[in-house]
Amino acid sequence: MKVDGRHYRSIWVNADGVTVDVIDQTRLPHEFEILNLTTLADACAAIRNMVVRGAPLIGATAAYGIYFAMREDPSDDGLERAGGALLATRPTAVNLRWALQRMQTLLEGAEPQDRAARAFDAAGAIAELDVETNRQIGRNGLELIREIAAGKQPGEAVNILTHCNAGWLATVDWGTATAPIYLAQDAGIELHVWVDETRPRNQGALTAWELGHHGVAHTYIVDNAGGHLMREGRVDLCLVGSDRTLRSGDVCNKIGTYLKALAARDNDIPFYVCLPGSTIDWDIGDSADIPIEQRDPEEITGVTGRLTEGERETVTVTPPNSAVANYAFDVTPARLVSGLVTERGILVASEKALSQAFADLAG
Repeated sequence: MKVDGRHYRSIWVNADGVTVDVIDQTRLPHEFEILNLTTLADACAAIRNMVVRGAPLIGATAAYGIYFAMREDPSDDGLERAGGALLATRPTAVNLRWALQRMQTLLEGAEPQDRAARAFDAAGAIAELDVETNRQIGRNGLELIREIAAGKQPGEAVNILTHCNAGWLATVDWGTATAPIYLAQDAGIELHVWVDETRPRNQGALTAWELGHHGVAHTYIVDNAGGHLMREGRVDLCLVGSDRTLRSGDVCNKIGTYLKALAARDNDIPFYVCLPGSTIDWDIGDSADIPIEQRDPEEITGVTGRLTEGERETVTVTPPNSAVANYAFDVTPARLVSGLVTERGILVASEKALSQAFADLAG
């Protein structure tokens, strides 16, 4: 997508054909900085510290992490260590495991001297697949927006509510939940997006930053405003992403997603989850078994922003002796999901629908 008129992806290979650049998302929305990755350690740190974030982008970054590792140590032990190190960085997003398994399968049968070149090509293929997958998710989701727009008066906007950042910053390009929005904007459909701030890391600010650069009308709101807006009839559609979707149709996404789904159900507002097939977890049957990441309490106790003078600063907002729990994700049961917007169509949130659409992945 575009930043100040220039096209960017969230991750790309430099002209040297060896190193990889990413947008440092810890600096957004106030500063646009690019970080260079050259080693396995760099890739692990970028994922762990949320320089890159979002399930699809984590997977693509991990793939390039394997490439870096194969340049450093292409032995079987080197491959195993690299996979273990990357897998430990973020436990909830299933794309990480998917990408690592894909890379390992490709490289296990290769001679050590060929592994770096194969890993480079495979990582690039994963990135390109993500771009095309998200574009197709956008095409399928666009039909939902078209249907709502058809019932509007001339000049009346379709109001969409988002949660977290399931935009192009969370993928290689286009995004999942934002892809239909961008295509609708480009098609000339009148839009307005309610953007949840998504505490504690305020990832809604990334969505607002994206939408602003693409010219999409939007309003930034606190997380708890969504239910009020739904009751007021000011939300037509909820679009969110997914970090892990079980074969049952249960969806694990950023903390707070469950509450939005409950409010949407109570107000008869369609609640759709946009996700690629690579985000489906075919192994876990019970959502209680999903490893819910608990992150550093400092993400809650402190808030980082820009001072009037332009400097970034972190301030403490909690009492010094209060206990803090920082749950990063929650689970939305399939019964609250209107449908799953995938690259293979809009599906019922059920094991039958997912297994039929992704029979080649279900195993």
